Amino acid sequence: MRKTDKKLDNALRLLLTEVCEQALKDIHGFEWLTHLVNYDNYPNSLKIICVFDDNESLDNYLQSDKHDRLLLLIESELKKRNIKLKRLADHVSYDTEENCTLQHNGHWASRLNEPSRFTSH
Repeated sequence: MRKTDKKLDNALRLLLTEVCEQALKDIHGFEWLTHLVNYDNYPNSLKIICVFDDNESLDNYLQSDKHDRLLLLIESELKKRNIKLKRLADHVSYDTEENCTLQHNGHWASRLNEPSRFTSH
């Protein structure tokens, strides 16, 4: 990883930590988030995965009147750092601990290497 890529990755990690801390307080069932990115195609390749404890919690979140809360938190933090994406929703997907356990025996590294599994909403 190039030095500039490391700096950018650290900045993304810090802004997503802010999002995560707020979401843990505000969103029932939310557990954590992570990101994937190819810095040769940044920011177009940025993918943020928001993880919930189980499918019921995720479904409840997506059907609630607060279903855009994570997008708003992410958008706010990206704007503070002047990171622009054409359509944020295309860069955010959702998953659950339940699905990882069922499909990958809880091995997130294996699951994250299959980004086509993630669904944007």
